[in-house]
Amino acid sequence: MAGLASTSGLLSDAFATTPAPSADSRRSNPGFRLVDVTVPSGIHFRHNSGAYGGKLLPETLGAGCAFFDYDGDGWQDILLVNGVDWPGHKRDHRPEPSTLKLYRNNRNGTFSDVTRGAGLDLEMYGMGVAVGDYDNDGWADILITCVGQNRLFRNTGKGTFVDVTKSSGLSGRQAMSTSALWFDFDRDGLLDLFVCNYVKWSPEHDVFCSLDGKHKSYCTPEAYRGETCWLFRNRGNGTFEDVTATSGIFDSSSKSLGVAMLDYDHDGWPDLLVTNDTQPNKLYRNQRNGAFKDVAVEAGIAFSAEGRARAGMGVDVADFDNSGNPGIAITNFDNEMTGLYRLSDGGNYVDVAMPSGVGLASKDKLGFGCVFLDADLDGALDLAVVNGHIDDTVRNVSGVGYAQPPQLFLNSGNGTFVDVAAEIGGGFSQPKVGRGIAYGDFDRDGDLDLLITSNNGPAYLYRNDQTAGNRSIRIRLVGTKSNRDAIGAAVKIYSAGSSQSRLVKGGSSYLSQSELPVTFGLGKRDKVDRLVVVWPSGRTEEYKNLAGGRAYECVEGKGITAQAGF
Repeated sequence: MAGLASTSGLLSDAFATTPAPSADSRRSNPGFRLVDVTVPSGIHFRHNSGAYGGKLLPETLGAGCAFFDYDGDGWQDILLVNGVDWPGHKRDHRPEPSTLKLYRNNRNGTFSDVTRGAGLDLEMYGMGVAVGDYDNDGWADILITCVGQNRLFRNTGKGTFVDVTKSSGLSGRQAMSTSALWFDFDRDGLLDLFVCNYVKWSPEHDVFCSLDGKHKSYCTPEAYRGETCWLFRNRGNGTFEDVTATSGIFDSSSKSLGVAMLDYDHDGWPDLLVTNDTQPNKLYRNQRNGAFKDVAVEAGIAFSAEGRARAGMGVDVADFDNSGNPGIAITNFDNEMTGLYRLSDGGNYVDVAMPSGVGLASKDKLGFGCVFLDADLDGALDLAVVNGHIDDTVRNVSGVGYAQPPQLFLNSGNGTFVDVAAEIGGGFSQPKVGRGIAYGDFDRDGDLDLLITSNNGPAYLYRNDQTAGNRSIRIRLVGTKSNRDAIGAAVKIYSAGSSQSRLVKGGSSYLSQSELPVTFGLGKRDKVDRLVVVWPSGRTEEYKNLAGGRAYECVEGKGITAQAGF
């Protein structure tokens, strides 16, 4: 893999000096197991796409999920987004309304459905979720993207949420919104909001598409005009200003499904990567003056290596080669492969999906949600991807299924990955019509668990059980001058001659959000030599000799505190 390393900078010393295990040995001993705890944990949920035979476009997209701590007790709770029956096609046999579902963590491996008590038992055609403390009051607020009107729910801090869509200035805009994220693009300490929109669609303007000229089928996005994404600036008084037109992100040709935050140019200002379906991807570089510039073409991220726009679905960004640079994963349609990008020495991205082993393994899959996480806590970020087709008629096509197995690519540390989904148990590799995926340490044992949604099907919760004895360290950041969630903070650890970096970020994956605390796998090491935090405000803090196997809370300007357990 010498050629691969030369295109992306040297890997960290930790991996350069340790022979990488073979693919067969990784499969036989992945270092962890996944256990399906959906039912025993109390998660009873089934997504409603509203499908009744009319083949309406939103029915193909599914809905997302989130790990977040809504009640501030230090334990990750779960939110699942739901659709609704189409007008005139309500199913009388449905036992209860199809609403959002909020599950409170009982701190003993189980969850309680608190949706009604929290005021979230509302019906809407929900798509995505973005969580962020936009008013800096210490409580996590929720944005739900929808077909129609998006909804913003403010957390009262008393276990309930209040719909503030209208009073916040976000009402009155109808679209097919998909992924979204909170980020502080102007670094004023207030979280701003970015919303992806797919295509111009409504039930009244649904296009008739057909494979045989007689029976209606789901249309591809080419049948519809694109739609611009939206950017809303937080005014700091509970309201938002639509700055889409003046910020440089207005583009009515986009057909956006995924968005991730990154610091592409290492200047401390958050940039955005937007994945588009059949249109070029966008890399919006922050100009540091309230505006963005799309640099995706010159950065090498707009098109495939063959110069074609692919069907970009989900996206995640992370330093998966421990080079200090953000790497990128983008899921695409079947026969297009998942894109895996490393930053070259020249500052451009190179798709290394094929030499890494991710490309061929994903070619016959239609990918949606994807997340980088250190599943085995060995210090190298792995990649989890959920797959599933958009139309159940593909079950008749040779080699392609409607339900498809998720994949978990273990990072070998030398630029290659191996899919161990079939070896990690729990039924994880059973075919699903996968859409959203998020990670979070819901049982506070120091490793990362997975939450998956399926289209018109159940949600799945997988507990991660370590088998190799690897350790981790977890850091929760609290901003004071920066936004309270510390979204945009860069965290780096140094241990035994190696380094790892994380960015505190919302969004990513597909319609979903993972937890905000960052987790570093330490392998067998028992301490971190140095921890460096660069806050969104620009402040840098450094801490030395932190014990592994612990969780820490770091408050901007006030120091770091070890927590009880994880």
